[in-house]
Amino acid sequence: MKPPRFRYCSPRILDEALVLLDQYGEEIKILAGGQSFVPLLNMRLAAPAYIVDINHISELHYFETEPDYLAIGAIARQRQVERSVLVQEKHPLLVEVIKHIGHMQIRNRGTVVGSIAHADPAAELPALLTCLDGEVLAQSMHGERVIKAKDFFAGYLSTTLEAGELLTEVRFPWLARQAGWSFIEFARRAGDYALVGAMAVLTPALDDTCMSANIAYFGVAGSPIRARAVEQVLIGTQLDAHTLDAAAGAARDVVGEDMQDVHATVEYRRELASELTRRVLKQAWARREQLEGAQ
Repeated sequence: MKPPRFRYCSPRILDEALVLLDQYGEEIKILAGGQSFVPLLNMRLAAPAYIVDINHISELHYFETEPDYLAIGAIARQRQVERSVLVQEKHPLLVEVIKHIGHMQIRNRGTVVGSIAHADPAAELPALLTCLDGEVLAQSMHGERVIKAKDFFAGYLSTTLEAGELLTEVRFPWLARQAGWSFIEFARRAGDYALVGAMAVLTPALDDTCMSANIAYFGVAGSPIRARAVEQVLIGTQLDAHTLDAAAGAARDVVGEDMQDVHATVEYRRELASELTRRVLKQAWARREQLEGAQ
C-alpha cells in the first residue's frame, strides 16, 4: 500500500503550524503519533494535499497538573503518561484506561491528544474525556477555544474542530478524593478495539449513598456516550441488587440500532453493555469502600 502524493511540512514552533493551517485549512492533516492516521493514508482513505508534522514543536510536549485537571499537550505520548509516577498517583483511572489502548508499541508512539482528535467511537480516551466532563483546547491564528467533551465529538471520526484549528491540549478533570472508579472493556483479543467498553466514577455522600455518578460507554454508537439515564438510577441509592438490575437494564438503551457488524449483533452488544454496567458499578462502589476504609 502506498499513500497518495502530498507536501510534507515540519514546523518547529506552534505559530508556524497555525500559519500553515490558516493558509491551507481543510487541505491539511496533522501528523502527531500517526498510529491511526498513517494506516488511513496508506489505504488512501485520507488524501490530504499537505501533512503538517507537529512532532518538533517542543512546546506541545508536556503534561501538567492544574488545580482542576491534568493538562496534556498535543505530542505527549500515551506511554509517557501511563508510566508517569505523578499521573499514577493523581489520576489512576487515566492510567488504567491507557493500559488498554492497543499494545505497548502503539502507546510508545501514539499521543493522548491524537486519540481524542481522531474521535474513534470504539477508542478508550474519547470515552474517558466524555465520562469526566473534560475539555480540549483548540488554537488558531484567530485565537483559542476551550471545548467541552459533550460539544466536541460530532459523530464517527468527526469533531467540531474548525478549519484552521489545531487541537493543542486535552484536560482530564481530577477525581474526587472519596470517589470510586472502574473501567472494563470486552474485546475479541487483547489489543483489539473493544466491542463494548464501560467506565464509571461514583462519589458517595456522607450517608453512604451515591451522591454523583459519571458513566460512559464506547463501541456502542457513533460517538462516546455519557449515560445520564443510568446515572439517575443510582443517585440516592447504596447500589443494592435491585438498583444494579435497574442500571443494567437501562444500559441496554445506550447501544445504537445501527451497531451491527461482522463482530457482533446489536442484541449481543446490548447484553454486553448490560453486564459490563453491572460489573463496572460493583467495582467502582467497592473501590470507594476501600478508599474510605483506608482513611
